[in-house]
Order: sequence, then structure tokens, then C-alpha cells
Amino acid sequence: MADNGGEKKHDPTDHRRQKAREEGNVVRSPDLTSAVLLLAGVLLLDFTGPQVFRTLMELINEELTRSFEWQTDPRTAVLQVVRLIGKGSLALVPLMGGVLCTSLVVHFAQVGPLWLPDKLGIDFTRIDPSKGLQRLFTLVNVSKLGFGLFKIGLVAGILWMGVWSRWDSILALGAGSIETVGQFVWTTMIDLCRNVAAALLILSVIDYAFQRWKYEQDLRMTDEELREEMKMMQGDPQVKSRRRKIQRDLAAQRLHSDVPKADVVVTNPTELAIALRYDPLTMKAPIVVAKGASLVATKIRKIALEHSIPIVERKPLAQALFKQVEVGQAIPLSEYAAVAEVLKYVYQVQGKSISDLTKALK
Repeated sequence: MADNGGEKKHDPTDHRRQKAREEGNVVRSPDLTSAVLLLAGVLLLDFTGPQVFRTLMELINEELTRSFEWQTDPRTAVLQVVRLIGKGSLALVPLMGGVLCTSLVVHFAQVGPLWLPDKLGIDFTRIDPSKGLQRLFTLVNVSKLGFGLFKIGLVAGILWMGVWSRWDSILALGAGSIETVGQFVWTTMIDLCRNVAAALLILSVIDYAFQRWKYEQDLRMTDEELREEMKMMQGDPQVKSRRRKIQRDLAAQRLHSDVPKADVVVTNPTELAIALRYDPLTMKAPIVVAKGASLVATKIRKIALEHSIPIVERKPLAQALFKQVEVGQAIPLSEYAAVAEVLKYVYQVQGKSISDLTKALK
């Protein structure tokens, strides 16, 4: 069956996700941020509003009741204005601080830590009128317009229902005191805003879920994109094949030069092969000059037979040396006795003197 290279049927790789993130392509819903900020602002205003109102009323009462003096000194007048602004701003700190913290938390929850200094510059293509008109009449923007109109209708419906449900109370306000009217207006405003914020939050969560799904779909990869990324990350398969062939050739050359220097080859008997060399006059302990498994082990045994190097089967010793010792390293102290026994056997078979060997490995 022919390969359809245009179908996005592969999940995005970590590299593709990271690249999209570095380009600023992340899932972020301004509507979700606005809805959370609106709801948080209403709740904070409901909690801090009375205190803010009392503080402002105290400032107004203080200014209206104290004796008024003409101030001809501009510096004194400025200090007085600054004092009033400072007291009023201090009352608003909990509200503004809560909104700011909420904004940071919502943004971090959506995007996470992201620093894109390249995006700080001016992109003149974004203010090009011709391209702006092209973006205006896209399917995405038309759908956003429809969604925005739906939200406007929803907000209007919630406000109308809220006012309609309180219509009798509104008509009865004419006989109430100023305090009663003020309390009713405040609680009604808070309730309506809270209901609107909750409805917008539900819609924004749905919109955010849709945007995340669409983001994942856009990041999916075609067969061609996946192949290109694999080439970029791991290299061209043909180049890798040639590299592996060169590495095998170099390893085979080392075997042909190192194995003939060995005094004995310890095997498993067929899966592992470790070539050992020992010179009592120049070495403190035997060293591994070559080792390998499977095909490499077969190659080591073949070279050993060609050069009349003894091959001794010792399964536990072969396994221990293969795991613990790298090529060019000396055998560990724990394997001295087993290796000495093998070398002693080889020396006896070859008719060599074993006195120096016995002294060196004691």
C-alpha cells in the first residue's frame, strides 16, 4: 500500500514539542485568564469592598470636617494630595495584589516558565494592513467572532435574568433608606458579576480544552516529518551504517593485532571470550587484551587457534572478567586465584617454568 506522507498519524516527539515551545507556540487562552481574573476580582471585591469603602469615607469625612486653610505654599499642597493618594492606595493593596497574584498563577499554570527574548522586538508583519485583512477573514477568526457574540448574548441573558428575578425588590426600593438601597445595589452587583464570571469561566475552560486538543493535532507528524526529524536527531541511516561498518573494521583490526599477544583465551565456552596476557617480569597482574560476546567471541577464538594460543573453558571466570574488566585493565584481586590456575595449566601444557608465575601471583 502506498505511504500517505501527508497524513499526520504520528504523535509529536519531545524535540518537536520543545521546538514549538521555543518558538512561542504554546497553549494559552486569554479568555481563561480573563474569566479567572474576573471571578477572583469579584470575590476579592466582595471580601475587601466594605473595608475599602469605609477607608474612603473616612478620608472624605476627614477632609470635609477639618478646618479649611488657604495654602499658598505649593509644596504643602502637593504633600497633602500625596498623603490622600497614599491612604487611598493602601486600602486598595489587597485587591490589586490579589488580582496580580492570580494573573501570574493563571499564566504560569497555562504556559509554565517560558522566556522568549526574541519575541520582545517589534514584528512589523503584524501591523501590515494587507496581511491583517487576510487574517481577519480566516475560519479561525470567524469562529472566534461567533464565540464572542455567543458570550455577549450569554452575559446579557444572565444580567437580564438577574434583574428580572429581583424586579419586585427593585420596585420596593423607593420606600427604603439610603443604606438599604446601597446594600441592595452592592449585593446585587456582586451576585450578578459572580454569576457572569462563573459562566465565562466554564466557557473558557471548554475553549482551553479545545485549544489544547487542536494544539496536539497540529503538532502531530507525517511520515516524512518523522523521518526528517529522526535524520536530524540521529543522523542519516546510510551514514550511520557506514560509521558502524568502519567501527567494526577497526575493532576487527584491533583483534588481529591484540589477540596474538595473549597467553590464553578464557571462554564461556561459546558466548564469551576473554584474551589474557601476563608477563611476570613487567606486569603486576594479568591484563585483558581483548574480550567479546557472540560473533566477536567467535572471532577471538578463531584468531587464537590461528596463532596456537591456548583456549580454556572456565564459565564463572569468563563471566566475571567480561562484566568487571575492560580491555587494557588488569584483572581484579578477587580473580587472581582463578586466573593463576588457568595460567599454571597453560604453562604446564606448554612446558614453561611456573616458578616465576607462582611467586608473582601470590
